[in-house]
Formats: sequence, structure tokens, C-alpha cells
Amino acid sequence: MTTIPQVARAMREILTTTADEAARATRFVQRTSPLGGATFTQTLVFGFLGNPQASLEELTQTAATLGVEISPQALDQRFTMAAATCVKQVLDAALTRVITADPVAIPLLARFTAVSVQDSSTIVLPDALAAVWQGCGGSTPESTSAALKRQVRLDMRTGRLAVQFQEGRASDRKAELPGPLPAGALRLADLGYWSLEALQALAHQGVFWLSRFQLQTAVYDAAGDRQALLAFLEASTPDTVEQQVTLGIDQRVPARLLAGRVPQDVAAARRWRLREAAQKKGRQVSAVRLALAAWTVLVTTFPLPASHYARHWSWLVCGGKLHSCLNCGRAMAGSMRPAGPSRGVSCVQCTPSAWRCSPNMGCFWSVVGPIQTAA
Repeated sequence: MTTIPQVARAMREILTTTADEAARATRFVQRTSPLGGATFTQTLVFGFLGNPQASLEELTQTAATLGVEISPQALDQRFTMAAATCVKQVLDAALTRVITADPVAIPLLARFTAVSVQDSSTIVLPDALAAVWQGCGGSTPESTSAALKRQVRLDMRTGRLAVQFQEGRASDRKAELPGPLPAGALRLADLGYWSLEALQALAHQGVFWLSRFQLQTAVYDAAGDRQALLAFLEASTPDTVEQQVTLGIDQRVPARLLAGRVPQDVAAARRWRLREAAQKKGRQVSAVRLALAAWTVLVTTFPLPASHYARHWSWLVCGGKLHSCLNCGRAMAGSMRPAGPSRGVSCVQCTPSAWRCSPNMGCFWSVVGPIQTAA
């Protein structure tokens, strides 16, 4: 377990000793100067932490609180390639520091050696940085010449983070976060990471995985016959489907397919978004794709019945925000809210009052059963 004093000591070392060493290694500092590696790094970290749009004048005020008197013009002259390399080395050093907590005492999580949630976010950068962090091109907020992508993997049991930086145009599937997942872990990621080769490799490592289904992927039933997904789902009498399948024409990855119909308003909202996205690209949405909007389809190697799976993991599927039962502290889905005012959220053991998921989420839970909330 990492304690707050340990975090404080680690950050102090990074922003002082490590920063000074990086400044000398990158030749940002070649002689004794009041604005050394430590004070320069602290000026930027604390200045931009206080105001992400801080001006040179505001940064010099931060430097003054650190005992360094410098003019805005002089500070501007210190922003060189050596300075950028220095700060990058300090950041790399900070990312290698492992910060963890004691494993969470939740039976659901305890059955796995790790519960890994992976995602990414993109930061738009000035075009002048395109040679360092290349974006996707274009002039819109989503497509710029320069961008930085952050890959993050969080272990829900211990709070341990693994971080990697990529160019903004890089595919999520090419992320190479440090350290493989241990056997017996559970990995959750969105469709940006969909790769049958990667899923197969995880299974061979003894790692369970859970993902939404990529609708263009070939599906084979237990008899080995290829199935059209829509017909396969609609042939099921109930509104929920749980079938053993294999995925991919060549890979034939074994998995369990879990699917359920969503409420009509959720399906309608999904179709509206599909049409809107297609219209922007001058395309039309196929009738099959519109029909599949009525279903939430998941695939997993997690070996539990669908009802048990959905009951416990819907908070990750439909929002990923975990709250605790207000009475007993059990994990509850933060994206699931009662339809009216409430004093908080309680689990099934603590209250008989039942509410459904927000219909806008369309999560798998909404087709399996309600959660329990305080009235």
C-alpha cells in the first residue's frame, strides 16, 4: 500500500532531485542558475496547475514564490528544445513511480488477480508540436496537426496506474502499456482496442476479458456454423441471449456472447446518432445496422451466467463509475440513478425498493433486472 506521506516524498524527489538531474543531462542548465531544473519544473507544474492558461506574467509570479525573480521575457527565452526534453524526462520519471493501495475488500473484485480498465484520451496541442506529437491532420477540434494521446490502465483492486503516451494519430490497438496482466486478471476495454489477435493472446495468458461486440466480426455458433448476427439474436425467444460462440473467420476465438434488447427510447436514440454520424460523412446507415441498435451485445470469457455477470458488472459496461451502498458499503453503479429524488443508493440486501437503470444508458442491466435503491 502507498501512503500519502510516501506519495509526498516521491513527488518531492521528482520535483527537486530528479528535475535537477534531468536539467544537467539535457544541458538545459549548464552553469549555476537560480532557475535550475527544480525551480523551472516547479514553476510550470504549480503555475499551470493553478491556471492551465497561465500567462508568462503569471508564471513569473509562481517563480517568485519559489524564490526566483525573473522577467516574462527572460522566462520566455528559457522555453527551448532542451527545456522541453528536460520536462519530458521528469514526466517519464514520475510515470515510473508505482502508487498502489491495499486490495479492495469486495468479493466481486477479489475473485480476480487484477481488474484492469483501459482507456485513452487525446489532448490537442499547438500545431508547432506536430513534428513531436503528430495528430490526425485537419483543423477541427477532433482532427488537428498536433495531438497527444494518453493511454491509461487502472487496476480497480489496487488503484495502480499504468500510463503510456502516444502520438494523437496512433491507434489504441497499438498501445503498449508496461507490464503484462497476470493470469487470472480481468481486462475491460472499449471497441477502440478491439483486436481478435489481442483477445486470443489474453486468453492464452489466462486473462479473462470483456468487451462490447464489434458488429463486423464473423460469429460462429457452437456447431461451427457462421451466423448472421441480427438473425441469430432475433431467433432467440426471450429478449436476452447467452450463447457460446467463436469469433473471426481465421482466428476462431472462443467466447460467450451476451445480448439483450434495450428499451425503445434507447434504440431510437442510438439510431438518431447513427444517422447523424452517417450524414456528416455523406453516407447512409444500413437497415441491418439500424435493427442492431435495438440490442446491446457483449462478448466475454468470464465464466459466469449472464444474469450474475450483468448484475455485478453493469457499472463498468454502462458508465464505469463506482459508488458504494449508503448502508453497507457494497459496490454500486454510479450511472444507475432512481427516477426521482433519493437519499442515496442502496444495494439489494439493504432495501427492497427497486429502480431500473437510466433508460438513456441502454446497458445490459436494463434487460436483465433492476437494481435496488433507497426510496
